[in-house]
Amino acid sequence: MKVRHYLLRRVVSLLPVIFGVSLITFGLMGLVPGDPAEILASYGKETEPTAEEVEAVREQLGLDLPLPVRYARWLGRVVRGDLGRSLCSGEPVWREITVRLPATLELTAGGMVVGLLIALPVGILAAVKRDSILDQLSRALALLGASVPSFWLGMVLILLFAVRLGWLPAMGRGGLRHFILPSCALGLGASAILMRLIRASLLEVLEQDYIRTARAKGLRERATVLRHALKPSLLPVVTVLGLQFGNLLGGAVIIETIFAWPGLGMFIIESILARDFPVIQGFALFMSLVFVATNFAVDVAYRWLDPRIQYGT
Repeated sequence: MKVRHYLLRRVVSLLPVIFGVSLITFGLMGLVPGDPAEILASYGKETEPTAEEVEAVREQLGLDLPLPVRYARWLGRVVRGDLGRSLCSGEPVWREITVRLPATLELTAGGMVVGLLIALPVGILAAVKRDSILDQLSRALALLGASVPSFWLGMVLILLFAVRLGWLPAMGRGGLRHFILPSCALGLGASAILMRLIRASLLEVLEQDYIRTARAKGLRERATVLRHALKPSLLPVVTVLGLQFGNLLGGAVIIETIFAWPGLGMFIIESILARDFPVIQGFALFMSLVFVATNFAVDVAYRWLDPRIQYGT
């Protein structure tokens, strides 16, 4: 029952956050330069729209209503799952997002896998072999990886492995070979952050009394680290990993553009260039909700990683 009550309280506490996110998302669209009605009225026309046409569009979309009324109407549609229709394609925004979401999730998952495959072993070895050459080298690589922009790294990977060596395709979404370069470009930066965090967290756990007791009883170092120290040291890592998932999902916008990956990234860039306001607004709200849901999942994962954490009554 405690778990159920805790989860229910967490969901209720997220409602004001979601409301605030929707309010900010709606308000930001009002700061976009230009008159939305004039921009919408000019779609598909070679000449400037007349004042009557602009006013007709404004009345049709309710842009002549007071801002609180417009927000209430928009929020009511959002609650029902209606994010509006794309101005370019005429399709519902939610359908446009869901059609392209699997490609973006695929790339984000690939970036996280690349980050963890690098960060976990290197971070553990760096903590176990503290102040060794391996530890110093890992810290230097982590600093370098955190400093290199993902878009620059993506272009370097294309130049090296696609243009000069010809080993991998430079663009498009296809089989595994198309998947490698964008995943590496997205995941290497995340691996640097996770590597340093795993090392620092594991070093702190290895100094605990129960770890000294395990060593004094003659337990092998490998078993001590993997069985007793690693799992508690992953608590801060899970927090950062949840944030990194949202960051990678957002960072995929740039990487998808560089590698011509047909996901949400390319879609939102095209929508921004076309000033497709419903799509931009829907995407901003969707990404905000992803961050909120990720933080909730991190809270739930804490209890599994460390049974000492108890839910409140």
